[in-house]
Amino acid sequence: MILQTIYWGNTLQDWLIALCIFLVVLATLKIVQRVAVSKLSKLAILTDNKFDDLLVDVFKQTKILILIVASVYVASNWITLKPSVESFWQKAVILILILQGGLWVSAGINFAIRRTIQKRAENDASSTTTISLLGFVARLILWTIALLLILDNIGVDITGLVAGLGIGGIAVALALQNILGDLFASLSIVLDKPFVIGDFVVVDSLSGTIEHIGLKTTRIRSLSGEQLIFANNDLLKSRIRNFKRMTERRILFAFGVVYQTPLEKLKTIKEIVTDIIEKEKNARFDRVHFKEYGDFSLNFEVVYYVTTPDIKTYLDIQEAINLEIFRRFHEEGIEFAYPTQTLFLQKETPS
Repeated sequence: MILQTIYWGNTLQDWLIALCIFLVVLATLKIVQRVAVSKLSKLAILTDNKFDDLLVDVFKQTKILILIVASVYVASNWITLKPSVESFWQKAVILILILQGGLWVSAGINFAIRRTIQKRAENDASSTTTISLLGFVARLILWTIALLLILDNIGVDITGLVAGLGIGGIAVALALQNILGDLFASLSIVLDKPFVIGDFVVVDSLSGTIEHIGLKTTRIRSLSGEQLIFANNDLLKSRIRNFKRMTERRILFAFGVVYQTPLEKLKTIKEIVTDIIEKEKNARFDRVHFKEYGDFSLNFEVVYYVTTPDIKTYLDIQEAINLEIFRRFHEEGIEFAYPTQTLFLQKETPS
């Protein structure tokens, strides 16, 4: 009977049954993949949960080759394979699984990078370049590991190769240490966010608004108009004052009145200044004190807080305070001091 004819250790009937199993399993897996992608895609649109979006990307990266391998693996259980063929088949399955696993992990990395870029696009558009580079490095590491696993699976001794890559990596790192230092500093800026585009910062004696954060340099537009360029590594080593993150501004100013000012007027000064500052919008009074006897004046010190970081608001408030102090002092007959020197001459009578 023809169905009982032996071919490669199995009857023709067994081969036909295995073929049917292969086709049924392959069709089932393909249908399941399409249904899963379709259902999850609709669900992803209706929900804010990003996990279903990730599953959609992963299912889309499931290639037909892995479905074929899975179907063949199930069908092969019905027939008997020679040891040499079975050994080769097991290695082939592992290779396909490594490649498919790499595709799944790569899809997850792409999803994470894309989502991060979408979050940062509005507030820090320049960071997208750095994040994309970070994704490229992650994928490079992923496929390097996958390649090493593949070589190890096919019998290649990867010990020497790994050692060579390590030595080569050290040599490259030493040659590019300045560039790599700026690159990692850029990643630190993006992830830690000590400042973002639009922040007003002071670096040592230089100040300006952050205009661009690149892979190697950060560019600042100074108040006088020129562009200041800092290496990212050098910038993070500096003391940075970020005025954009200021919640309120502490203001200290002083003035002096003449020594001829009566005691009653000196007491009135404190009341006048307190009243003026407390009436100012966006200003929070702290203190005013007759601080010291100066060389030519009685000196007062005043402290208050501006409840907004905007420098223009601060200057407007300070101007209003100065004008009102001037007006009130004029009404009270209190004189501001200015540098003077009084000489007292005494005529001695002859003895």
